[in-house]
Amino acid sequence: MEGKLSKEFIINLSKGKNEPDWMLNIRLQAFEEFLKLDNPDFGPKLDINFDEICYYKKVNEKMEDNWNNVSCKIRNTFEDLGVIKAEKEYLGGVTNQIESEVFYHSNKDSNIIFTSSDDALKKYPDLFKKYFNNLVKYNENKYTALNTALWSGGSFIYIPKDTKLDRPLQSYFRINSKSLGQFERTIIIVDDNSDLSYIEGCTAPTYSANSLHAGVVEIYVGKHSHCKYSTIQNWSTDVYNLVTKRAIVESYGKMEWIDGNIGSKVTMKYPSCILKGDYAKGNSISIAYAKENQVLDAGAKMIHIGKNTTSNIVSKSIASDGGIANYRGTTRITKNAINSSASVKCDTIILDSKSKSDTYPKNIVENNSSMIEHEATVSKINEEKLFYLTSKGLSEDIAKELLLLGFVNDFKKELPLEYAVELNRLLKN
Repeated sequence: MEGKLSKEFIINLSKGKNEPDWMLNIRLQAFEEFLKLDNPDFGPKLDINFDEICYYKKVNEKMEDNWNNVSCKIRNTFEDLGVIKAEKEYLGGVTNQIESEVFYHSNKDSNIIFTSSDDALKKYPDLFKKYFNNLVKYNENKYTALNTALWSGGSFIYIPKDTKLDRPLQSYFRINSKSLGQFERTIIIVDDNSDLSYIEGCTAPTYSANSLHAGVVEIYVGKHSHCKYSTIQNWSTDVYNLVTKRAIVESYGKMEWIDGNIGSKVTMKYPSCILKGDYAKGNSISIAYAKENQVLDAGAKMIHIGKNTTSNIVSKSIASDGGIANYRGTTRITKNAINSSASVKCDTIILDSKSKSDTYPKNIVENNSSMIEHEATVSKINEEKLFYLTSKGLSEDIAKELLLLGFVNDFKKELPLEYAVELNRLLKN
């Protein structure tokens, strides 16, 4: 679907998807907000020409569940990415998206709902409407508004009560065209006493023209439930990666964000937990590796509402070749969140004099029975350790590589094995 971003474009997009009137109405409301809102007044400069973005591109006529029915070009791309092999060997289900639509989906567990968000709107309209635009509102910022106006694709997952999956689910998002805008919407509901491990991968080839990825993720973690969301994004250095991810956690629930940011031109991403229920827990461990012409502004947010809630943020940043890797985060323990505790730890390695890293924490405690601990370090490669490794016969490059891999070990050990291997490869490159 070609055309400039306009009210008519959005109407045609919604009608082309055969959506109900309420969805078209919320798309149009979001578009009006997008036109009014400015870019964020914090973080890196966003120099996006919205007139040059292609806002919707469909490559497959329908969603397939058999790779033999997918075109050879697309199948070979996902074969090279290792996605097809992973599906066969250790995943419980997959959703794969290229450009604006999910083109392939499979699910091995019939007791859960796992499908594309577009498909969920058609098959489970009441459930979808209940959770869509509920946790992340369209008028929060310019890019949540843009996502709500243009959303297409993404995953919808519902894990019923008392359900613990023994294998992770995965979604993979691929931008394969220059100047493309990708606006997937992912909604995950983990009902009471249930468990989910979800993996997300993102890649794009390099073009001279900028692309835009503005996804939204809404996660609901029930009582005594657990959700682990792991992602490694390796967008090319012409992609603006502007994502809003948020979870709300009920009593005794636990949410874990495992967040890797290796690629992109600019990243602004701060996975969040709202710890609503008593004894709820939120963890975030992230890595950002910024190289030449990259600005990665990432971190996490933890909002404590329930009593006896706990949160833990670990942020690892690496900057080299003139890259900028910043931590930006908020931890807030509200007045009624008594006996709560939070920990924030930010570690940065700067590999040369051209690179830069800053930390922008906001820590707020609104009662006298709670506490926040914050620790931040900025350093260079340890010269003594480097000398020791080179004295054992290693080259300086190999020695630096080993030290970097050790630096991100906390992050790596939280990943599935196959993704940890992939992270090693990306860091070596």
